[in-house]
Amino acid sequence: MATESRSSDSWGIGRMGSFLERLGPTWLAGAIAAGPATMASLLVAGASFGYALLWVVVLSAVLGTVGQYLSMRLGLFTEAGIVSVVDRHLGSFWAWVLVVDVVLAAGLAQLVIMKTLAGASATIVDSAGVGTAALTDPRLWGVIWAVILALGLAGGGYRLAEVGAKVLVSIVVVAFVASAFVVPIDPAAAASGLRPAIPAGVDGALVAAGILGGAVHITLLTMQSYTMRARGWTSRDADIAMFDVVSSMLVAFGVFSLGVFLVAASILPSAGVDPATIDAVGAAQTLGPIAGEYAMWLFFAGLLGAAVSTLGGNTIVPPYLLADKLGWEQSVSDGRYRAAIVAVALASAIGPFLGGTFFQLLVLTLAFGLVGTPFAIAVILSLLNDPAVVPETNSLAANVGGLALFAVAAVLAGEFVLAELETVTEPLSAFVVAFAAAMALAILGVTGTVVRKRLDAR
Repeated sequence: MATESRSSDSWGIGRMGSFLERLGPTWLAGAIAAGPATMASLLVAGASFGYALLWVVVLSAVLGTVGQYLSMRLGLFTEAGIVSVVDRHLGSFWAWVLVVDVVLAAGLAQLVIMKTLAGASATIVDSAGVGTAALTDPRLWGVIWAVILALGLAGGGYRLAEVGAKVLVSIVVVAFVASAFVVPIDPAAAASGLRPAIPAGVDGALVAAGILGGAVHITLLTMQSYTMRARGWTSRDADIAMFDVVSSMLVAFGVFSLGVFLVAASILPSAGVDPATIDAVGAAQTLGPIAGEYAMWLFFAGLLGAAVSTLGGNTIVPPYLLADKLGWEQSVSDGRYRAAIVAVALASAIGPFLGGTFFQLLVLTLAFGLVGTPFAIAVILSLLNDPAVVPETNSLAANVGGLALFAVAAVLAGEFVLAELETVTEPLSAFVVAFAAAMALAILGVTGTVVRKRLDAR
């Protein structure tokens, strides 16, 4: 019996190891979500309001999971990329709208995240006192990381991005959980933050929007079908796909968000940090004199891992959609697809040359992403409720979750657009507002297309 038990245990452990090895597609989405932009929103929330927005942090992980679940269902049932599904069932025009929407959102995010990664790299070298003057220049690090990104992804493709995401996100989660243990956290005060309330009026709403925007984003929603195709998943893999979504978004991303937020809420309000200028690098340096050098370096390790993993996942998103629309093979074996990856990776070197503070750029990044997200959700929900597209349409619960997700994304986008309206005479704000108007018309247009298609079917 003992031999049989050991054999059974070995078989179970081996099977579990094989199961965990198969995880990956949603971990790429989680790697993008658990990036510097989300970190900045969490840091500002903690520095501004202490623990008051803890409930929003929890909600962001839940809504992010709902979004990836819906995208996962569409990918499994259609066994195709989302652009080709839209092209086939809604028309080529709407497929191009989706491609342009994603390329703009992902492209801007690429530049801002590279600016953060390059700045963090230069700061780490400077703080450690191990580099020359040149190595403390963020612009040099932007070029270095862009080349590393291009060579790595063009050579290894999806598999390298997936493995990198799983490894780096795991390191990031461990780093921030460890930081949370080092930093003194007030459990009673933290528990009070689970009561839903938006502090400080509009400012509190905008910060809450930033937190939620990191998990509910058009880039994450659209990439899911491509990463599952790269894995060869079909409807027969529904169980592991569901576990993949929950483990990456609800668990890993949720723990990451909680770790960053609890560290920020515990340290930054009493440190006299200005929430309007705080960024991830500044937060890490603030931890040093308060919680010790150990906490500071843990935070830096988490920041670096988050930035690298986010860039790795984000880089492959525009090439995926372009390749799908243009009929290319979505693999590095196709020279056109590989060239698109290299172009996106190298273009990110421009990031460190951007002016403005990180938080200002973050707001713009989230604005673009959020403004385009409701359109993607509307498209996904319409396809998942069309029996001509999927063999099993959405359940009532899935539709309720999807509509809640759409409502949250629309409200968040509205908050950003209203803020931009105050400075609409400036070119950048005018572009954001114009883009928002175009996306609103796109939602109405695609809804009309769906209604007309249903009426014709009758």
